[in-house]
Amino acid sequence: MLWRASPSRTFQSSNTSTTLRSGRSIAFWSPWKLRGISTTTPLREIQSEAQSEDDTSIQDTLRMVQVGEGSQSRLRQSKIPHTRCAKLLAPDNPYANQKVSVSGMIKSIRKQKHGAFAHLTDGSCFQAIQVVLDPELAAPLNTGTCLRTCGTWTASPAKGQSHELKADDIRIYGISDPEAYPIQKKYHSPEFLRTVPHLRIRTPFHSFLARFRSACASFLNTYMSYASQKGGGFVQVQPPIITSSDCEGAGEVFTLVSNAGASTLDQDQEQGAKPSPTTFFRTPRYLTVSSQLHLEAYAADLRNVWSLSPTFRAEKSDTPRHLAEFYMLEIEVSYANSVRTLTDLVEHLIKSLVHQLKKTPHYPDLLLAAHASHEEKAEVKAEEIEERWRVISGDRWKSASYSYCINRLKEAAEADANLFERHPKYGSSLHLEHEKWIVKNIGKGRPIFVTHYPRAIKPFYMAPSTMPMDHISHPNYRPPSDSRDIFDGSETGKDTVACFDLLMPFGVSEIAGGSLREHRLENLIQNMREDGMLKPKASLASADHVTDPAHKDHVDAYPFLEPGESLGSLKWYADLRRYGTMPHGGFGIGWDRLIAYLTGVHNLRDVLRHG
Repeated sequence: MLWRASPSRTFQSSNTSTTLRSGRSIAFWSPWKLRGISTTTPLREIQSEAQSEDDTSIQDTLRMVQVGEGSQSRLRQSKIPHTRCAKLLAPDNPYANQKVSVSGMIKSIRKQKHGAFAHLTDGSCFQAIQVVLDPELAAPLNTGTCLRTCGTWTASPAKGQSHELKADDIRIYGISDPEAYPIQKKYHSPEFLRTVPHLRIRTPFHSFLARFRSACASFLNTYMSYASQKGGGFVQVQPPIITSSDCEGAGEVFTLVSNAGASTLDQDQEQGAKPSPTTFFRTPRYLTVSSQLHLEAYAADLRNVWSLSPTFRAEKSDTPRHLAEFYMLEIEVSYANSVRTLTDLVEHLIKSLVHQLKKTPHYPDLLLAAHASHEEKAEVKAEEIEERWRVISGDRWKSASYSYCINRLKEAAEADANLFERHPKYGSSLHLEHEKWIVKNIGKGRPIFVTHYPRAIKPFYMAPSTMPMDHISHPNYRPPSDSRDIFDGSETGKDTVACFDLLMPFGVSEIAGGSLREHRLENLIQNMREDGMLKPKASLASADHVTDPAHKDHVDAYPFLEPGESLGSLKWYADLRRYGTMPHGGFGIGWDRLIAYLTGVHNLRDVLRHG
C-alpha cells in the first residue's frame, strides 16, 4: 500500500484518493494498519520506527498522522457546537447558516464528479441529515463509516430536505467494508434482518423501535411515580430471574443446568460417552415464567408493587405471536376488591401511555416510518397506525364474561359452520380466531376485557368469582342497564374465577391478563390439590430435608395438608397466606405485544433487539 504526502497533501491507497487542501482537513481515528502501525499509535513510536528504517511509506504515514492529529486538535479546540440530527431537523432549531459539528454513521453516500451527498444518522431521530462534501473529503467514505463532521447548516436547494450540512472537515472513527456490509440503501425484508440481529438496529425503523421502547419505559416510570405520589404507593421492585417456582403450573419452563466440567463433557463426547447435565443448585431451578408470585411477597408489606422484567416460556409455538424470552409489565395491588379495580388500572395505564406518547416526536416519527415502509410494501400503513391509537382513546372499554362470549360464539358457529376451525365450547380456552371475532363483534373493533373464565382452565392461585368482594359476578349481582359489563345470567352457579384477559383489535388479541388472588390458605391448598401440585412426601426425603427442622414442620404440621402431601418448592408461597395476608390482585401486560400493537409490527421477533 502506497501513501503519498505531497506539498498539496495528497495521499493515496489502492482504493482511495484524498486531497487535503487549505480549509479542508481529514483526521483518521480508526484501526487501519500501515506496515503494522496504527493511526492511533503514539507519534514517538512511529518516529522511532522511521528513524530505524529508511522507509518512505513510514515517513509518509507519519506526515499523514500528524495531519490527522492537527485536524483532531482543531475540531476538539474549536467552539463550534456539537449537536444531534434531531435538533438540526427540528423546525425551531437555531442553527441556520451556522457552523455545527455532528457525529454519526453514514447510511448511504452518492459520489459524483464535483461532489458527494451522504445521509448521516446519529440515532436521535428517524430522518437522516444530508451532508454535502467535496470529492476529496468523500473519497474514503462508504456506507457504514462512522465519523464526525463539521460544516455549515444551510438551506438546501434540492428537494427532499429543507437544510443540509456543507462539510468543511471530517474525522473518521471507523470504516466499513462496502462490499461485505449487509445493511445497504434498499429494502430489507424482516426475514433477512432476523439473520443479522446485531446489525438491524442500524436500519431506520429498528433504530426508531429502540427509541420508542425507551420512551414507553420512561413514561411508565413517570406514570407509576405519579400514582405513588397521588396515594397509590406503587413501588418498583426487581424480582429474581432464577426461581424454584413454576408460576403457571404448566411445566413450560427452562430448567437451569451448569456447564461446570464442560471440558470433561467434551472429552466424553469425543470418546462416545453420553454427557449428563450438572445441577448447580441443590434443587431444580428455572428461568422465571412470571414474577407474580414474588411480587405478592413484596406486596404483603409494600402494598402496591410493579416490575418490568424478562420472562421465559418453553412453549413449542413457533408463531409470530410467541417468544421464548419477552418482557412483562407486572403489577400487584393489595386490598383489590374486584376485577373492575384491576381492569380500570390497566385501561387507565395504557390510555395514559398513548396520550403522553402522542405529545412527543416519537408519534410523528412513527407515522413517517410507516409512510416510508409503505413505499417498501410494508404490511401496515400510516392510516392503520393512526386507527390503532385512536381506538384506544375515547369511551371506556367494554367487559364481557367468558360465558357470554362462548354463547355468542356458538350462535355464530351455528349460523356459519365454516366460520371457525375450532368449534367454541364452554370449558375450553379461547383460540386466536375466537378472540378476533369477540373483538370485532362484541367489542366493536375496540379493546375489550373478557372476564370470569372457568376455574378448570386457569391457574391455581386465582380467587373464585363467588367471593363477596368480587361484586361483578357474585350470584346476586345484576349489572345496571348502562354498565360496560356484559353478562347474560349464564355465569350464575358456575365454577369461575375472578380474572380477565384484555383483547386488542387488528389481530393482536390478548396482550394482558390478571386476576384476584386466592388469599385464603385452605382454599389455595385445595386448588393445588385439585391441580395435582401437592407432591408426595417421599419425593422430598433426602439428607438435607430430613435434618432440616423447617422441613419437619412443613411435612408434619403444615395447616390443611393431608398425610403424605408436601407443598414442595411452593411452601414459601403458601407461607404468605399462613402468616397473614390481605385480599389482593394483579395483572401482567405483555410489553412486547403492546409495543408491537402501537407500532404496527406483526412479528414479535422484530420488536426485540436480538429476536
